[in-house]
Amino acid sequence: MTSDSQLHIREVQTDKGLRSGALSMATSLILAVASAAPAYSLTATLAFVVGYVGFQAPAVVVLAFVPILFVSFGYAALNRRDPDCGTIFTWATRALNPNLGFLGGWAIIASFVLVIGSLAQVAGQYVFLLVGAEGIGSAPADWRVLLAGLGWLALMTLICYRGIEIAAAVQRALLFLEFSMLVVLSAVALVRAYGGSAPAGSRRPSLSWLNPFEGASLSAFVSALVLMLFIYWGWETALTVNEETTDRHRVPGRAATWSTVLLVALYLLATVAALSFAGIGATGIGLNNPANSGDVLYGFGTAVFGSSGFGSVLWHLLILMVLTSAAASTETTVLTLSRTMLSMGDQGALPRALARVHPRFRIPHVGTIAVGVVGAVVYVALNFLGHGLVLGDAVSACGLLIAFYYGLTGLTSAWVHRAEPRARTADLWLTVVLPAIGGVVLLGAGAWSLVQAWDPVNSGTSWTVPFSSGSRVGGTFVIGTGTVVLGLLALLVCRRLYPAFFARRPAVAARVS
Repeated sequence: MTSDSQLHIREVQTDKGLRSGALSMATSLILAVASAAPAYSLTATLAFVVGYVGFQAPAVVVLAFVPILFVSFGYAALNRRDPDCGTIFTWATRALNPNLGFLGGWAIIASFVLVIGSLAQVAGQYVFLLVGAEGIGSAPADWRVLLAGLGWLALMTLICYRGIEIAAAVQRALLFLEFSMLVVLSAVALVRAYGGSAPAGSRRPSLSWLNPFEGASLSAFVSALVLMLFIYWGWETALTVNEETTDRHRVPGRAATWSTVLLVALYLLATVAALSFAGIGATGIGLNNPANSGDVLYGFGTAVFGSSGFGSVLWHLLILMVLTSAAASTETTVLTLSRTMLSMGDQGALPRALARVHPRFRIPHVGTIAVGVVGAVVYVALNFLGHGLVLGDAVSACGLLIAFYYGLTGLTSAWVHRAEPRARTADLWLTVVLPAIGGVVLLGAGAWSLVQAWDPVNSGTSWTVPFSSGSRVGGTFVIGTGTVVLGLLALLVCRRLYPAFFARRPAVAARVS
């Protein structure tokens, strides 16, 4: 058992040079919600969830929210003790083991690097869709889409380079458009569905859609649940910028938790509206139409708003919404990664150059540039593999990494607070029991996703298994396991390069009253 003296050991928190107190509660909440990229996430994921469970998709939205909420309690509890921009890298290093901390940091870096190409690609596609060039916009691997995506990535990196205040101001504007248009789209779709002016296949919402035991098999439901976890991903950005937030011990955790509540409300509204208006048919705008699987909102929005008069204005705003959603998430990806690497460099787990902070803009400028460059290289490389389909598999592979570092955070919170002296029952639930439940569920979901990824049917690409008689394995499995193996190799290399960091003994930071 951890002794009382250990519970009151506080790690020395160094001033990394970031702009302290620059972000309010409202701004932190905006960054957290924007990082999840609601419009982009729904566009890329909703059709696949509906393909698994049909009209039970709203039940999946709610159930996937539960472990995310539980883990957010763990994030908040750990941040109250030790507000460090390295989040789980720092917390697991100090409380458990430097090796686990490094792997937690690696999972953050790898997942965001894998997804940044997809975000840039969607932004590039929607630039052309916005101006009516559907032939180019519907071809994700087109070189013009690639150039546009790289341009957006460069622009978002530049915005992050100019300072946290400018980045936050851009996020406020982008999220306002995104949130407003999703609510308007959902409201109009529901009104038309109730009024009888929706196309064939529509139906009015039913409470049975929230019943997880109706319709789908257990296997299909769990697969849909794993997919839905992805669209909640990103809210922890509020914790990553904790050292730049007012009252950094409390505000970031509250912003993260409240962001998950806002996200489940928005996702539930949009999912019910899409099911009600479009239905689950395999033709037209039906959500099971393979032609709509990669971009639900494009066809759905066109049918809801129409293509003439004021409807045309709203439809163009919808296109702009998805574009800004991808761009906003690209920006927060750069913010998150640069600060994770700042903490890892500051503590000696990665090159010290990553801990350098610009004296004027007060941002980790070396890490920011590194994220932009590495993200561009990975995007270009994946764009030319499998005619761009590998990018989709890379995003799917993120599920394993997300489940690992979210799950590790939940279990770390439980471990740190397990022997909390004079803890109230409510505190034990919020810092030990619920985070542990959320962590176990997410780790189990990650393992399930890896098993499912083996089947090529569940990936956009497939690869021949070496030394076999032509057996094929899904591209998602190859990328996911390849990223894990690469992380273990990076751990071995860094153990030799930075022995002082890995020789550290764990200690639990003192609780802030």
